[in-house]
Amino acid sequence: METQLTRIAEVAKTRPNEKFTSLAHLINEESLKDCHQQMSRKKSAGIDQVTKDDYELNLEDNLKDLVHRLKRQAYKPQPVRRVYIPKPGTDKKRPLGIPAYEDKLVQAVLAKMLNSIYEPSFLECSFGFRPNRGCHDALKVLNMILNRKEINYVVDADIRAFFDHVDHEWMLKFLQHRIADPNLLRLIVRFLKSGIIEAGVKYDTPEGTPQGGGVSPILANIYLHYVLDLWFEKKVRKACRGSVYMVRYADDTVFCFEYEEEAKQFYSQMIIRLKEFNLEVADEKTKIVCLGKDDDDEDKPGEPKESQSFDFLGFTHYRSEGKDGVICILRKTSKKKYRASLLRCKEWIKNNRHIPTKDFMKKLKIKLQGYCRYYGITGNRPAVSNFIDEVKRLIFKWLNRRSQRKSFGWDKFNLFLKKYPLPQAKTYVNIRALKAGLSYVL
Repeated sequence: METQLTRIAEVAKTRPNEKFTSLAHLINEESLKDCHQQMSRKKSAGIDQVTKDDYELNLEDNLKDLVHRLKRQAYKPQPVRRVYIPKPGTDKKRPLGIPAYEDKLVQAVLAKMLNSIYEPSFLECSFGFRPNRGCHDALKVLNMILNRKEINYVVDADIRAFFDHVDHEWMLKFLQHRIADPNLLRLIVRFLKSGIIEAGVKYDTPEGTPQGGGVSPILANIYLHYVLDLWFEKKVRKACRGSVYMVRYADDTVFCFEYEEEAKQFYSQMIIRLKEFNLEVADEKTKIVCLGKDDDDEDKPGEPKESQSFDFLGFTHYRSEGKDGVICILRKTSKKKYRASLLRCKEWIKNNRHIPTKDFMKKLKIKLQGYCRYYGITGNRPAVSNFIDEVKRLIFKWLNRRSQRKSFGWDKFNLFLKKYPLPQAKTYVNIRALKAGLSYVL
């Protein structure tokens, strides 16, 4: 399977106009078994309530039957089970779709195939759900762009409920640019049209691709590649007289401009462009930001101003004036993400304070380590340090409530932290060090 995928990727890269006519046969027992072995046992079950352990009890026969149905075109994906997960710090909830187990396997193989075909075609400005690219890579490139002297304006764009409004007809047209295998296209359409089950009721899915499905991220990237990336690269950049750039992570995108009039013109054009493809911007989350590099601002240096800052990938990006008077763009943990992370931490401590102390501190340390490794980027150490201090206060509060008697005073608690130390705030990621291969702005 890996050899075949490598060959597909080579053809896709060297022959960009090539259409692949025979792909469905790659979804076979071997490739499905590989994906089964890679599947996490912790994943939630779909409407069939089948887990990895259940499917594994009769794995060979289950896979043979699945492949047989695929070859006869008798395989039909089951509706996904819709669940809602809370967004900490708000009353809103995020919808997720959980496919049935064998649908997860087929989607996993399908995602590998689509990645092999389209990855060579994706542009440098795209970072979400791509191999060897992540949030920190997007932040590094954005940092380099924003700190260019000529970049003065940012269009911070957010697409409203993107995954719920992907147009199936346009999706199929985009896929047909590179895929001419009717069996594979039919299978993708079946996944898109499989429906959802919510509270025991089945709903059709005339549009959208559910978040949570294994094939949804690559389909989303394909859709936005044609809707946004190519349009911006081929039309917008060529029409602008000043410097312009974009950085996209999934459906969260930042557009950078030299001139205000071009930023405003683009904003209007983007609304029209998205509407053509059944999408719209979230007005409350989309704005034009003036970085104000030429302003003589007497406000306190280093303090983010609402009119001159924006949030992207969990960080607030804001202008700051150095000791030499040079304006630069820095970043710190956004207030929204800071509060949400602290709330999650509080709930976990509150609900798990009864477990043995050693296990409690070990698990909490792992959670904090993950937080520190993501937010511990250049210039953000104070925010991470404040977060750790807040967590220490939460530990002190809730461990003292494990019994009617107070367990700790601060002196004793400090000795406790020496025995069970928490991660220290430090810079894990040098935001100014661009990884090899990210040549978008060079």
